[in-house]
Amino acid sequence: MRKPTACEACRNRRRKCKIVEGERDCTHCIARRIKCVQKPPVGGYYHQSALVSESRQLENHLDAQDGIQGADSEYPPLALRLELVQLYFDYIHNQFHTLFHPPSFLAAVAEERVENVLLYPIFALSARFSTDPFFGGSPPSERGAAFIPRAERLLQISRASLTTVQACVLLGAAYIADGDDVTENVYYGIACRMAQLLDLPNRVPSSPLEHEINIRVLSSLCMVDVWSSTAVKLPKLMPNLDIPLPTDELQYLALGSNMPLVSPGSDRSSPILAEMIKLNRILLAINNFNEKCVQEHLEGVQLEEAVEQLSKRLDDWYQALPDIMRDTPENFAWFASHGLGRYFAAVYLGYYHFGQLLFYQFLHVEPYSSIPSAGLYAEKCKDHAANLCEMIYRAFETPNSDVLYTMVAHVLVIASTVQIHTLLFSSDENRIGISRARLERNFGILLHLKQYWSTLSRAMNRLRAFHDTCRKSMDTSFVLDRWMLRFLVEFAKEVEEKEPDVQSPLWTLAGLTQGFDL
Repeated sequence: MRKPTACEACRNRRRKCKIVEGERDCTHCIARRIKCVQKPPVGGYYHQSALVSESRQLENHLDAQDGIQGADSEYPPLALRLELVQLYFDYIHNQFHTLFHPPSFLAAVAEERVENVLLYPIFALSARFSTDPFFGGSPPSERGAAFIPRAERLLQISRASLTTVQACVLLGAAYIADGDDVTENVYYGIACRMAQLLDLPNRVPSSPLEHEINIRVLSSLCMVDVWSSTAVKLPKLMPNLDIPLPTDELQYLALGSNMPLVSPGSDRSSPILAEMIKLNRILLAINNFNEKCVQEHLEGVQLEEAVEQLSKRLDDWYQALPDIMRDTPENFAWFASHGLGRYFAAVYLGYYHFGQLLFYQFLHVEPYSSIPSAGLYAEKCKDHAANLCEMIYRAFETPNSDVLYTMVAHVLVIASTVQIHTLLFSSDENRIGISRARLERNFGILLHLKQYWSTLSRAMNRLRAFHDTCRKSMDTSFVLDRWMLRFLVEFAKEVEEKEPDVQSPLWTLAGLTQGFDL
C-alpha cells in the first residue's frame, strides 16, 4: 500500500500537493497562510500503524519502568491473537456490545495494526473460551485476568478518540464479567462522556465504514447505559439522541473501507442491531415503570393503563418486524447459516426478558384481583419466560449458535423463577411436568456457563435465595417490592434471602439439583 504524501488540506480538496525544493510546506498552504499538516489520514492504514508503534513504545517504557521481565513471553503469538479475537466476535461482540467491523478488525490484527489497549481487554473476555496450551491449563474463568491490568496501564484517558471509547467499553465489560459493577460503571461513564465530546454520529468520517462504526458504538453505549445504570441505581448518562439507525447486518459485514452504503435489495434483510436498539428503548420505560410501582405502590386503573401501554409497545415492536426477523425455527436457521445465530438469539433473549420483567408482578395474583387483565398478564409472563428458555435451548442445539455471554445466566435465572411459580401454584400436571423439565435443563445450562464466568456462582446463589424465600413465604415471594426489584435488575450482586413469614415448605430444589455441584 502506497504511503500518502499529500498534506491534509490537499487531500481534502483532492488536488496534488506540491512542495518546492527547500520548503517544508506545500505551495497551497503557503499561499493561504495555513498550517501544512503532513500526517497520514486519521483512521487510515499508516495512521493505525503509527498509533500501534507509539502504543508499543509506551508499553515497553512502562514495562522497563515497573521492572517487568519477560513481557514478550506473556504476549500471545499472532495465531493465538487471531483465535482470541475470533472467539471475542463469536461469543461477546454483538451480544454484549457492538464496537467493531469484524472483517476489517481481524485483517488489522493479522497485519499487527491494532493497539494493545484494545487487544488486551478483548483477550480478557475471550481467553476463557480458548483451549490453547498457552494458558497452561488454568481454569477458563481465570485465563484472561492478567490482561486487564496491562490494558489499564496503556489506557490514556486524556487521549479523546474512538479507540479510547472502545477500550473503556471493553474494560467495563471485563470488570462486570467478574461482578465488579462499580468499576464497570466508571469505565462506561468515561466512554459515554467521551463519545458525546467527540460527537461521534456527526464527526466527519474518513469513509462510510467509519461513519457506520461511529453510529454503532454510540448506539451500543446508549443500550449499555440503560441496564448498567439501572443495576447500580444511578441516572442514565446518555441523552435520548436522534441518530440514524445502523444499517443492515449482512450489508455491514460485506462493507469495505471505501464502499458506499446502499439499501439492501432483497427481501432477506437483517436489521438486527437496529431492532435491538428499538427494543432497548422499551426496556428503559419498563425499568422506570417497575421502579415507580415500588416507590408509589401503583394500583387499580393507573397500574393497568401503564402496563397496557408498555405491553402494546412490545407487541407493536414485534408486529412491525420484517418477516425474516420473526421468531421462527426457519428464521433462526437462516441467520445461523449466515453466522448470525447468536446475534439473532440475543435480540429475542432481550425481548422475552423485557416481557417477563413487565408482567412479573402479576404472578402474585392477590393484590390485582380488581384488575380484569391481571390473569392475562400473569400468563404473558409465563409465555415470555417459556419462550426465553426455548430460544436458549434452540441456540445450544444449533451449530455455532450457542449463547455464552454472562447476561444469559441472569435472564435464565429469572425465567427459572417463573417455572418455580408453576410448580408451587399450578394444579395442571402437564404444566408442572414441563416446568420441572425446564428447570432441570436450565440448571444444566447454568452449570455449563459457570466454568466460563466467575459470576455464575452469584447467579446460582440468587436462585437459591429465591428458592429459600419461596419455601418460607410462598404468599409474598412474587410481590414486586424493593427486594424483588433488586432481584430482577441487579444482576451482578448477591441477593440475600427475603425476610420470611413462617410457612411450611411445599417444594424444594433438592430433587432437581441431585448430581449438580452448586
